[in-house]
Amino acid sequence: MAKLILTHEVTGLGTAGDIIEVKNGYARNYLLPRGFAITWTKGGEKQVESIKAGRAARAVATLEEAQKLAASLAAKPVKVTVKAGETGRLFGTVKAEDIAKAVEAAGLGSIDKRKVEMPEHIKSTGNYQATVRLHEDVSATLDLQVVAAKK
Repeated sequence: MAKLILTHEVTGLGTAGDIIEVKNGYARNYLLPRGFAITWTKGGEKQVESIKAGRAARAVATLEEAQKLAASLAAKPVKVTVKAGETGRLFGTVKAEDIAKAVEAAGLGSIDKRKVEMPEHIKSTGNYQATVRLHEDVSATLDLQVVAAKK
C-alpha cells in the first residue's frame, strides 16, 4: 500500500489535502503521473495545510451560495457550441472545460472545470446531462444542449 497526499479532488478517494492509502499500482500508474497526488513524507505533511487553504480559496464560499448556484444551473439548459460534421458527429468530444466556459458565457456563474462530471463521452449533438459538485454537500445536475457551430 502507498501512502499519498491528494493534490486534486478524485471522485471516490477524497479531496485535495487528504492523506490516503491506495494500492501501489494505482498510485504509480494513475495518481502520481497525472499529478493528482504526491507521495507522503514528513515534510509533505506540512504541504497539507497549504493545499487545503488553496482548495478553500477556490471553493464556493458558503453552502447557501452553492445552493443558489445549483438552483440557477438546474433552471435552464446550457448551450454548448462545438464543431461537428453534417451528420451531427463531433470533431473530438465535449470536455469539462467546454462546459465550464459555456456556463460562464450563459451568465450562470463561474464553475471549476475539475468539478464537472460527465457520465459518458459526448461525441454527437443532442441533449445530455452532467453533474457539477459545487460544495461538499451540494451537487447540481446540468442539462446540456450540444449544438453544431455554424460554418
